Amino acid sequence: MKRIYRRCCGIDVHKATLTACVRVHGPGGKLTQEIRSFGTTSDELLSLHDWLSAQRVSHVAMEATGVYWKPVFYVLEQGFTLLLVNPADVQRMPGRKTDVSDSAWLAQLLENGLLRPSFIPPRAIRELRGLVRYRSELKHDHTRVANRLHKVLLDADLKLSSVMADILGVSGRQILQQLAAGKTDPAALAELARGRLRAKLPALRQGPDGALQCTSRLPDQRSVE
Repeated sequence: MKRIYRRCCGIDVHKATLTACVRVHGPGGKLTQEIRSFGTTSDELLSLHDWLSAQRVSHVAMEATGVYWKPVFYVLEQGFTLLLVNPADVQRMPGRKTDVSDSAWLAQLLENGLLRPSFIPPRAIRELRGLVRYRSELKHDHTRVANRLHKVLLDADLKLSSVMADILGVSGRQILQQLAAGKTDPAALAELARGRLRAKLPALRQGPDGALQCTSRLPDQRSVE
């Protein structure tokens, strides 16, 4: 089989350690193979980078195992051509001997051009995608909190959500802060409305009014006891 790459490396990545196998085909087809183990800390990954550079490795292959491959990929993407491969594709490759390590098998497949790399977007796209995903998570968290707050207010018979569209807006937050501080005057709470919400002052006064009046009319539990 014709060799595509003469200086390549296969890396078997785990949570705390990784094994790297460098295969170099010199003049006359002489094969040199060296296997080393490294940790997955930053210093160890930089040592791996320096070792591969000293070996003049051009291509590096590793399997996409969970999230363990990401720190290794990020350190090595500057200076090497990286191939992140699907483990299922590697397992389906025929011809593996039982005494060949995972890193050596990856290196053999790589040097013969038998690996199909997964698509990894450039760093700028990855960073942008991470920010967009984080923003989506924050919006979902905000929605969950708002829905929980709506439920609490409805359970307490505070009809603020029927008057204002956004109870977490400027007016809504001020009213909620006053309610949490023990302020129970519906007229004073309604005066906290801002902007177009002031056109709904009569309805806004009735929003918390019913619940607060009912609460004020409840008998004192201590006097009943």
